[in-house]
Parts: sequence; structure tokens; C-alpha cells
Amino acid sequence: MPRSRNVPNVLMVMADQLAPHFTGTYGHPVVSTPHLDALAERGVRFDAAYCHSPLCAPARFSMLAGRSVSTIGAWDNAAEFPASVPTLAHYLQMVGYRTILTGKMHFVGPDQLHGFEERLTTDIYPADFAWTPDWSDADERIDKWYHNMDPLQEAGTAVTTHQIDYDEEVGYTARRKLWDLARNGDDRPFLLIASFIHPHDPYVARPEWWERYDHDSIDTADPFDESMLDPHTARIRAGIQVDTVGYTDEQARRARHGYYANTGYVDDWLGRLVATLTETGLVDSTVVVFTSDHGDMLGDRGVWYKMSFHERSVRVPLVMAGPGVAHGAVPNVVSHLDLLPTLLDIATDGDPTWHDTVPECDGRSLWEAATGGHDPISETTGEYMAEMTSHPMFMIRRDNLKYIHCATDPPLLYDIDADPLERTNLAADPDHAEASASFAAEVKQRWDSDAIRDRVIASQQDRHAVDRAMKSAYRVAPERRSWDHLPVNDVANHYVRNHQDVVDAALRSRLDPA
Repeated sequence: MPRSRNVPNVLMVMADQLAPHFTGTYGHPVVSTPHLDALAERGVRFDAAYCHSPLCAPARFSMLAGRSVSTIGAWDNAAEFPASVPTLAHYLQMVGYRTILTGKMHFVGPDQLHGFEERLTTDIYPADFAWTPDWSDADERIDKWYHNMDPLQEAGTAVTTHQIDYDEEVGYTARRKLWDLARNGDDRPFLLIASFIHPHDPYVARPEWWERYDHDSIDTADPFDESMLDPHTARIRAGIQVDTVGYTDEQARRARHGYYANTGYVDDWLGRLVATLTETGLVDSTVVVFTSDHGDMLGDRGVWYKMSFHERSVRVPLVMAGPGVAHGAVPNVVSHLDLLPTLLDIATDGDPTWHDTVPECDGRSLWEAATGGHDPISETTGEYMAEMTSHPMFMIRRDNLKYIHCATDPPLLYDIDADPLERTNLAADPDHAEASASFAAEVKQRWDSDAIRDRVIASQQDRHAVDRAMKSAYRVAPERRSWDHLPVNDVANHYVRNHQDVVDAALRSRLDPA
């Protein structure tokens, strides 16, 4: 696609496990996020954005594909993302974009690119089937990789951790790629996704970010009547060992302190990347998108981490700024499923013919809303089919109401506008009987829960068999190469080499201020 069409570049910055409730941009009184604030001030903030599935891999796969978990089989953190599923990276390639990924995307399976021409780092998590749940024994913990209370016990400061190591690499490679694109890139526009692991647990931060907060000023979770606990939240509490190991008030405060500190760390990286766009002269031709894969309950209802359709787990920040983007806030309910059509509208300058090349998409474009227009739709859906349940879970959020269904549990219905903490289940309230019945009928029409459960269990059985075989191969031949991504590092052409002229190499690598 020629530059004369004036389509912008796209820089997407992703955090991991960041709920918008815990950012200054979305009104938190303690957490400071000045760079995200600045992005929102010159762009648009979506105030009711959701992931499609509140777990890392399913959230990311459904976001990239613009399709639901049950459509593409993205059941859990060990579900293979099929190479045959086109992603937003494939589609942007087809309309002329250079597509680049650095950081976490939690791809599972031998395809570790999924439409990205370049992937600058390996992933932080394994690419095989080892983390497959087992719905045939859904109450049994898998100690090797299930969440537990260790992150709360370990919360505090450290000089570095494996997550800090990783994010330093992600940030560095993203900045260097922006420099490369400015000094010797081709004429194609680019999509660059920089995906960080923070503020994902463990809640351990470097001292300079920890010390931004007075420990005594760290707020605690809102009160909750445990007699009102819904069955899935009870399963999560048991699964992460709240009921057996538990945690103290001080551990909870330290965990939140570490989370806030690491939110600031990611915010600082956002600031550095936007500053790099500015110094390279790319800022005026680049749409910047900030989001996360899902949120963190962070003690609400006495649970931590994600895996829930309650707001702090399933809501995500979504902020856009750049050429064509309006200033303001969008109240409509939107989701990750909407990002693929939105980016295609950006990449094609609103040319509607791209719809002909996308056979299936479960979302809608948000570009009209992002550019100051009217979006008549305010709804999305969610699906969860991973650990700590034995049956599929479904969510419908439409306007102010959220409905949650699981065949093993009573339905949940909340008025998010009137009850943002979701303390009052309206499913059996006579005044909401019509809405509750309508949602129940819609769930039955949209999803065949029994058939989906059969597919999930069949997939789990197949993956457990493959995993056992792969572990046997590791024991016999430990040098066997895994599916984990090995980034290309062309050191033969880095810096100055004998086949290069020293002066020419210096000139090629020089990038003057914009």
C-alpha cells in the first residue's frame, strides 16, 4: 500500500493483568499513570472495554483473531492457536503493513508468528501443552502452574526478577525497532505490538517504583459479604488456596503496593515509547493504542488474579491517540473482539472493501467512535473455558446490564451503572425478571453449552496425550528443541563487520533528531 494513501502506523502497547480500575487515567485516587493520562488527554478513552476471555492466552488469541474462544478453540493457557486462523497481523500484511511483535503473546503450538513478519523476543511462558486443565477432575489442583498464595507472600521489592528481565528486553527491542524503522525502514506503514508482562503477579517491583507510594496510603479491597459469594468465585478461592493457605491484611496491602508500582513501571515504558516516536518524527503519523489482556481482582471478593467475569478481572483499559483520533471518552461497551476490524479501518483509510477479505469477525469497528462519530451499539460477549470450572461460562454485557451463565451455577445479573462493585445479583429480582429471562434465552440460542463442553474435554484429552509424549522425549533427548520462539539475531551484519565500510556503517546507523 503506497504511503500516498496516508494510512498511519500503529503502535500497540499491551500490559498484562492490568485492570483499568487501578490506573489514574480511569480515576483511581492512589495510582499514578501520567503517560497513560497524557495519551488519553490527546486521544480517546473507552470506559467500558472488556477482554473476551479473562485468561492470558484465550484473551490474546481472541483479540488477534477477532473471533470468540469457542469459534477458534482457544480454551485455556495451553490451547493451540491454529496456524490456519488469520489474525489482525495477517490482514494488515495483506493491505501493505509491516508487522512486528515484541514481548508476550502466549502463542501455544509450533506457529510462533501468526502473521508477524518479525518477532523480536521469545515468549515468557511455554508454548507447549503442559498447562492443560483437566475437566474430568476439575476440583484437583495442578500445583506446578496453578495460581496460589505465593505471590502475596513474596510481594515486595527486588533488584530484578525474571519479569523485569523480560520487560527490559521488550522495551529495549521496541525502542530499537522504532529507531530502525525511522532510519532505514521501507515505505510500508508498520504495526508494532510491544507487549509487557507487568503488572502481572508476582507483585515484586524495583525499589524506585515501589518508593513512589507511601505504603500506608495503599488502599485495601472494598468490603464484601462472603455469604453472597457466587459459586465460581468460591471455586477460584479454593483453587488459589485462599480457603486453605489464606493471606493477611499486610500481605494484601504489599501485593497491591507491588501491583501499583509495576503499573507505574509499564506506564513509564509507554512514556518512553511515545517519546521515541516523537524524537524519530513518527508521532504524527502513528496511532498509539494501549490496552491489557485482562484485569486482576486484586482482593475483591477475597480473590486474586483473573478467571472471573467480575469487573476487575474482565475489564481492560483501552486508550487510542494519533492522527484522526478525537479527544474525549466513549461510554459504549466494547471489547478486544473489536480491535481487528478497528485496525483494518485504520489501515485501509475506512475502505469498506476489506470486509470482503474477512470471512468471519465477531466484533465491530470502533474507528467511527474513536474519530468522534456515533456508535449505536453498546454490547459484547465473553467466554471462559479454562481451570476452576467444569463447564463453559458465558457473559453478555449490554448497555448497563451484565449477565453471567454457567450450567452448574445460578445465573448472575448485575446493573453495572447502579452497582459497579456487583454486590447485588438481580437475576431473581422480580423487577428484572423480563431481562433475566431474555438473557437466559439468548445464552441458549447463542451457545450449545453441552456440545462446547464435549469439545473442550476432547481437546484436553488429546493435549494431555501429546504432553505425555513430549515429556518422554525430553527425558530421552533433553537437547530436543521445543516450540518456544527463537528470535533471529543477525550478528553478522550488526554494528561494523569486515564486509562493511566503517564510515558507511556509521552513517547508516545514525539517526538525527526529528
